[in-house]
Amino acid sequence: MARKVLAVEDDRNISDLIRMYLEKEGFEVITAFDGGTAVEKFRENQPDIVLLDIMLPVMDGWAVCAKIRETAKTPIIMLTAKGEVQDRVAGLEMGADDYLVKPFEMKELIARINAVLRRTEIPDDTRKRLTFDKLVIDLDSYELTVDGKKVDTPPKELELLYHLAATPNRVYTRNQLLDEVWGFDYFGDSRTVDVHIKRLREKVENVSPEWALKTVWGVGYKFETTPKAK
Repeated sequence: MARKVLAVEDDRNISDLIRMYLEKEGFEVITAFDGGTAVEKFRENQPDIVLLDIMLPVMDGWAVCAKIRETAKTPIIMLTAKGEVQDRVAGLEMGADDYLVKPFEMKELIARINAVLRRTEIPDDTRKRLTFDKLVIDLDSYELTVDGKKVDTPPKELELLYHLAATPNRVYTRNQLLDEVWGFDYFGDSRTVDVHIKRLREKVENVSPEWALKTVWGVGYKFETTPKAK
């Protein structure tokens, strides 16, 4: 069954080009030319991934991203002519999984779509669940439970936390995390990791004395565990 892509782009020429290339790759493509229609089509079609331009009429891409994140964890790739770091960081903080700055090559867009889909599609026969004191990281159901409560967490944040917690006390550099969590074909920068760590800390910090998400200054990050007191 073809995977569905919702392409939200107000430039009709770019939209037609995206549709043509993605259909050639076997995707089913749904298009929207403004933010309001994008939200409606998302609800109607439940796509597997969203390509989302930022500068849109009716409702901008950030607002559309926020609306989608109210109810779904569907992967989102932001498409923007703005290449400044603050704009990329803003998109990631809104819950986007990746971003692509215009103008871009269609080959790169397709590579990013495939990379994001690979990261969010876990085989049914793979059991991926980690349990610590007051913390359950479950990649089978893509759920994070903190102190007995389910906490809404975007897929990439959950994968990052799982990756760190799977090897407690091991220090990872930002580049290692980009390679191992985002994938070798990810074209982002190390600020991406910092943004996701910041968001994770807001959800899990100071929950238990037995573990913590730690910064190792000048190196990177680790999921630190401490033995229970006897």
